[in-house]
Amino acid sequence: MAQTPRPPPAPAVATSQSIDSPDMSRAGRDLLSLALIDARNHTLHLLSLFEQALGEGMPTPRGPDVVPPVWLAGHIGWFAEWWIGRNTQRAFGADCPVRPTRLAAIEPGADSWWNPAQATPDQRWSPGLPDLAQTKAYLLETLESTLELLEHAAETDAGLYFYRLALAHEDLRGEQFVVMAQTLGLPLGVEQAPIAVTREPLLLPATRWELGMPESGFAFAQERATHRVDVPEFEIDAQPVTWNQYVEFVDDGGYDREELWRGEGWRWLSAQIEGRRGPRHVEQIGAARHGSGGSVLQHRFGATVRAAGHHSAVHLSWWEADAWARWAGRRVATEVEWEIAAHTAARRGFRWADVHEWTAGTLSPWPGYRADPWSAGGEFDPAAAFGRARVLRGASFATRARLRSPKRRGFALPERDDGFFGFRTCSL
Repeated sequence: MAQTPRPPPAPAVATSQSIDSPDMSRAGRDLLSLALIDARNHTLHLLSLFEQALGEGMPTPRGPDVVPPVWLAGHIGWFAEWWIGRNTQRAFGADCPVRPTRLAAIEPGADSWWNPAQATPDQRWSPGLPDLAQTKAYLLETLESTLELLEHAAETDAGLYFYRLALAHEDLRGEQFVVMAQTLGLPLGVEQAPIAVTREPLLLPATRWELGMPESGFAFAQERATHRVDVPEFEIDAQPVTWNQYVEFVDDGGYDREELWRGEGWRWLSAQIEGRRGPRHVEQIGAARHGSGGSVLQHRFGATVRAAGHHSAVHLSWWEADAWARWAGRRVATEVEWEIAAHTAARRGFRWADVHEWTAGTLSPWPGYRADPWSAGGEFDPAAAFGRARVLRGASFATRARLRSPKRRGFALPERDDGFFGFRTCSL
């Protein structure tokens, strides 16, 4: 493996609107090439920020929601090579076998280093893994290979499937880098954009709505299978629950009132260290005073800052969202209600993309669900989470615009609170 990485490819001539929009799910070869270069440059940029923050050798404290950043970067390159460069049946797209015939890796140790099925969580911290310079070289080698193969790929959904998948995967991992920086308290120089004032809840009429992504273009397995559902009239918050609103719940003893929590949620809360009485990363959360809202001191990328009261409350588990809704005499919005509002009420003040938003139901397969080669039995297998995980809708400030679609359907276990997670509610 080369010790000195070549400089990354030039960003090429393209507007940010053309390669960083949800339309990239249907992009052809030319735009995909530019977007893949952009994503890899973004990964390398994030790596450099981690290096500046952690110092030489990038010593990283272990934690349940943390992997070594150098391992995560190597995994990104490995993923593209695994599904594109080494996959002899990539032209089948979503119909590719789960275990296709594969070629040898550029690096003989690639699978033992970066394949999550082989590299256990403990092994990812091994000092014998490639260092930063070697990993950057691998990232550039795999990108070069991907781009060369893309030049000859068929301009069809099947022919471009794995290239679009690699792009989406790298963008997901890019947000994971930012989440880890927040978890570790590292100053990455990223921040949430200013948010406008809050608005009153919105009343939306009963409708028949089609859920699911269209057949053309790229989508994750849990987003496929279009189907229609009847939705009664509902009232929904115009924006996610704010810090001012959440402070009132805390001030009213929300973390001490068992009747507000589901049994499993109360057990989760009771198991938290040091008697948790507020969301993750909150140092102090105070009572509302003189009608001006509450005071929230939050650890944000290594600094203690006062959170703006009208900003979305963040780093909340689903259990906390559900408890707040019960306290407020409301309910967490369903995913179909959220999607309807995102599509139809934007001009009336419906705001999203501040935080990923928990929705009411558990993750379940839609009619006609079919696993794809990546998800089947893999690290992001939705089937393994059916009935346990909760659906997340929307996006956060750390989400690349390519993944910001009102139809995107993420998911996480209800106890997760490391991500930029918030929620909004509906009337009962």
